[in-house]
Amino acid sequence: MGKEVRLFKSEERMNRADTSVFLHQLADKLAEGTIILRQGGEEINLAIPHNLILEIQVEDEDKKTKGVQHSLELEIKWFDEDAQGGPLELG
Repeated sequence: MGKEVRLFKSEERMNRADTSVFLHQLADKLAEGTIILRQGGEEINLAIPHNLILEIQVEDEDKKTKGVQHSLELEIKWFDEDAQGGPLELG
């Protein structure tokens, strides 16, 4: 198995409407092929290739003191070989 390196992480509470708006904006950026994520002083620029792997997972986890936590996880993956158009550049 390869080594995993976390480049960016964010977790925050949002209401359903705000989460929906964020996901719509993310989907629009995904369709455009470029996503820039910013939080505080951190920023990451992603060039999204045409071919992707979409993984969807639903889990329940017993948190003992807080009860059962439900999660819907969306993961979008790609390989460098799938990227087209050359290296990422900032404009």
